[in-house]
Amino acid sequence: MKLLLHMCCAPCSIYPVRELRFAGVDVTGYFYNHNIHPYTEFRSRLDAVKSYAEQIQLEVVIRKDYQLEEFLGAVAADPKSRCGYCYRSRLEETARAAAEMGFTHFSSSLLYSRYQQHEAIKAAGEEFGARYGVQFHYDDYRRGWQAGIDISKEMGLYRQKYCGCIYSEKERYYKGK
Repeated sequence: MKLLLHMCCAPCSIYPVRELRFAGVDVTGYFYNHNIHPYTEFRSRLDAVKSYAEQIQLEVVIRKDYQLEEFLGAVAADPKSRCGYCYRSRLEETARAAAEMGFTHFSSSLLYSRYQQHEAIKAAGEEFGARYGVQFHYDDYRRGWQAGIDISKEMGLYRQKYCGCIYSEKERYYKGK
């Protein structure tokens, strides 16, 4: 299996990459996260992915485009539904890129987080896999939650405090009415 793994961040990628490699899968990372805001957070997460990839000799395809306006235009009218847009937009780009680059499968490190909606991720992955002719690989990596945290700390990787978008940052820090 040759798999393109969407990487939302370095810490969430550790356990999936480890498990995939252990299973003999040829893994390449794919960093595309137009939902991460502000730009300083985007850069911190990108730098952490680069550091992680270098430490474990993981090839990563990086999309550096910062699409603030596109993201906000897609979710501003209904911020409570933003997660569906985030899953779908990033998984579609990963599936498209996987097909263009000759991968047989694709997946996402989003499947590591116990805060993400696995059924929605799986449904979007399967839809885009069928559309682009590349198979979506689903695995519930939440079983490695603590291992990923421990390893990311040992590696000295930047560990973010919120999911990524400006709305999740507000929910994390703003405790207003």
